[in-house]
Amino acid sequence: MAQRFYNPVATHFGPGSLQELPGIINGAKVVVVTFPEARSLGLLKKLEDLLGDRLAYVIDNVLPNPDVSQLTEMYNRFWRDEHACDTVVALGGGSAIDTAKALIVGTEGGNFDELLALLADGKPFTPSRAKTLIAIPTTAGTGSEVTPWATIWDSEKQKKYSLHLDCTWPKAAIVDPELMLTLPKSITISTGLDALSHALESIWNVNANPISDAFAIGAIHDIMACLPPLAKDLNNKTLRSSMALAAMKAGLAFSNTKTALAHSISYEMTLRYGLPHGIACSFTLPLVLDMAWGERPDRDAALQRAFNTDRKTAVSRLRDFLHQLEVGTEFSDYGVSGQEAQEMLQHAMQGPRGKNFIGTKTAVALS
Repeated sequence: MAQRFYNPVATHFGPGSLQELPGIINGAKVVVVTFPEARSLGLLKKLEDLLGDRLAYVIDNVLPNPDVSQLTEMYNRFWRDEHACDTVVALGGGSAIDTAKALIVGTEGGNFDELLALLADGKPFTPSRAKTLIAIPTTAGTGSEVTPWATIWDSEKQKKYSLHLDCTWPKAAIVDPELMLTLPKSITISTGLDALSHALESIWNVNANPISDAFAIGAIHDIMACLPPLAKDLNNKTLRSSMALAAMKAGLAFSNTKTALAHSISYEMTLRYGLPHGIACSFTLPLVLDMAWGERPDRDAALQRAFNTDRKTAVSRLRDFLHQLEVGTEFSDYGVSGQEAQEMLQHAMQGPRGKNFIGTKTAVALS
């Protein structure tokens, strides 16, 4: 049966690839969206030097997990001055790139409440206008630079919204491992585990195909080999490059499959317990791997290729890998009772990402 794989992002990878930015923007006026520490880390200065007078202004107050409370004024101000730029350059981790994806989608009135209403409706829509996006990740994890997905949080209402449109695919991604050398250990681990989750989630997925499998399996091998030594040697440029490439492979894999059950669980863990996304979506990976294996022969074959061993050993190896990085793998490690964990798992199976999961074994998963 013919397989289809689609990814329109022009990807520039490797140390020094940031230097290609002026050619990519091709004279366009640019707004940079980034996180507060980007200037003190010297990252923003690199963009300012490259962009020169093509830089209109900088939005540098992006916080983790983009929330409607902050996005509302940011979005409304951006579209009040819509002629200031043609292109948005997102510099940072998933939060900066997700924020930029929300900003570039223009509603008729240029009002964030209009965008929120469209997202809440859950139906496909075509925006009235849109800006071009270029994504420059400074973490090796989210894969957001090669996907159209963005998550918007409403912490007050305990809700999340998923944004994905044709226009939220970045026009280009610049994955320069040298920009990741400033990452501290905790974020290196958290974002690396997010990438591992993306890769595994794309395998135990109803939308998986041999092309996404190839990216995912390569990412799993690389992450499990290089993340533990990188956590002990943060300035190792070879390991940083390996992790950057692995995270990009994982992003390419789930750009076509979306995520599945582990991510569905993670949203509740982040909303209820404030757990960082990379930990929230990875601590259940051994549990979900055990649930997935045995559901479909083709998925079993892909998982066997990923771990080069049998089910029991793979689950144990994955659990040990997370423990090596000081990540607990039980709900109780995060203050969640057995009953609440079972309810959370059942609820996650019913969510859009949960329905991407190939398995059906929920009732006995935590017994």
